[in-house]
Amino acid sequence: MRLAPASLTKLMTVLLLMENYQPETVVTTSLAASHETGSRLGLRAGERMRIQDLLAASLLNSANDACHALADHIAGDQPRFVRLMNQRALAWGLHNTHFSNACGHDDVRHDSSARDIMMLAHKVMNYPALLELMATRSMAIASADGSRQFRLTNGNALIGRYDGAVGMKSGYTAKAGKCLVALARRDGVTVLLVMLHAANRWWDASDMLEYAYSRATHD
Repeated sequence: MRLAPASLTKLMTVLLLMENYQPETVVTTSLAASHETGSRLGLRAGERMRIQDLLAASLLNSANDACHALADHIAGDQPRFVRLMNQRALAWGLHNTHFSNACGHDDVRHDSSARDIMMLAHKVMNYPALLELMATRSMAIASADGSRQFRLTNGNALIGRYDGAVGMKSGYTAKAGKCLVALARRDGVTVLLVMLHAANRWWDASDMLEYAYSRATHD
């Protein structure tokens, strides 16, 4: 089923970033990025940020201005970046996915499926640095010149609360509802859960993960 994926979109964005990841590179925030809506850091046009800090803000706070700044850096601007996203989606066999923006805003031509998001999540699992970041509960970042400080808090409520939770990403929009990719590791068993349009995201995720572990132990 094709549904709006909200900020789970950012999994594709960070995967494209990791293809040529240079964490200390400094990016200048564009006017378009500074005008992003929804969840954001409050970056100013012309503000300079390190890529590693924009990445952290995109994944933990789901900051759309940070995400847009990364898209600008990778492809020059968001429209060109979106073309790159869709090229990768086609190459990776994400047949129920089409992107219209880098961050996950609702749009009639922005949708995916639980299966396709799962395939993206499997690719994320190939990057230990991303998994380590997604397991972080909170951290501080700063602008490149140190003039501004930002406190990041992981939007994935399972981290630190569900035994074995180690990532990945949550999201929400009016059209998508509550979404979640949850990664858990316990007793040598890894479980990956994708939820789109989930009414009771955290409780249902905990129940589904427990069911998965009960079956893994049994079988």
